[in-house]
Amino acid sequence: MNYKVPFVNFQLHYHRMESEIDAAIKEVLNGGDYIMRQQLCDFEDNLASFVGVKYAVGLNSGTDAIHLSLLAAGIKPGDEVITVAHTFVATVATIVHCGAKPVLVDVDRYFNMDVTKLEPAISPQTKAIIPVHLNGRLCDMEKLMDIARKHNLVVIEDAAQALGARFEGQKAGSFGLTGCFSFYPAKVLGSLGDGGAVVTNSSEIAERIRLLRDHGQQRATGDILFYGYNSRLDNLQAAILVVKLKHLPDWIERRRELAMLYEKGLSDLPQVQTPPPPQEGHYFDIFTNYVIYAEERDSLVDYLRDCGIEILVSWPKPMHHHEALGLEHFHLPETERISREVLSLPLNTEISNEQAQFVIESVQKFYSK
Repeated sequence: MNYKVPFVNFQLHYHRMESEIDAAIKEVLNGGDYIMRQQLCDFEDNLASFVGVKYAVGLNSGTDAIHLSLLAAGIKPGDEVITVAHTFVATVATIVHCGAKPVLVDVDRYFNMDVTKLEPAISPQTKAIIPVHLNGRLCDMEKLMDIARKHNLVVIEDAAQALGARFEGQKAGSFGLTGCFSFYPAKVLGSLGDGGAVVTNSSEIAERIRLLRDHGQQRATGDILFYGYNSRLDNLQAAILVVKLKHLPDWIERRRELAMLYEKGLSDLPQVQTPPPPQEGHYFDIFTNYVIYAEERDSLVDYLRDCGIEILVSWPKPMHHHEALGLEHFHLPETERISREVLSLPLNTEISNEQAQFVIESVQKFYSK
């Protein structure tokens, strides 16, 4: 279906920087620089500088960024790792793939970990916390880090949706032992395929993850130090990300402008609860998604789609309700409420003000009926 307002517009996004991207691709192809070459080093340096940390390691996905972070931190079978269920399944899957046990806590009304639920979930087996910075807004990292330090727990940030977001002036990914990013095409900074990265201030962790991503081999000597993985960010994607990272501050500003348009148009509707508007306070949100609570959610979704507006619902079935995952023993009422009541409106840098206004008017018309 050709939507009047698509959730993402990959074609237009590419055409707006076509010459830059094509030049970067041509440089890689002409040089035959496909794996572990200069473009990867350049992107890692630029990403670390943007986040405000010492090191970045390019990987093939955000999923591997979390998985290899857990392994590098020494998480092993029998350990417990606390995270949330209101996230993509990959966050929890990485814990399971380490042989560790996921412990799920509920989220707050803004979709991130409810830190008041964190300390009661800690046991002698707890070794790490994975806060998920969802929709471009950080968790309350001040309180979370205080709890982590008190109990000597590793913090690994799932910042896949929060590159450039800040809490108290500090950027996502720079609080914990590692920060984990995804460059899936629909992200604010997206590659033209899969991609991810870990950022850290620890030289030890950075080197461990470099070895883990490349089969455990030490390239300088040729020694294989342990069984590793094949999780390298290829040079072609790195070159494209070098180009796109330069535009990221402008894209974030545009997302915040669109979020303010939605706020002005929807916040007076009693049937809708909008996210906090863009502001310069404790939180600096980048609005990876614009998520609203909505009465008659499913009917509204159908109506908007019929109007030609592409809508996303994440996730209509809570993760802990999928029987195959073995997580049904967790009681998470806010997570369950969110799954019943929220939807994501289109918000991307290719949307015009007129398209955003059409979305607003369509929501208003639905409730006026």
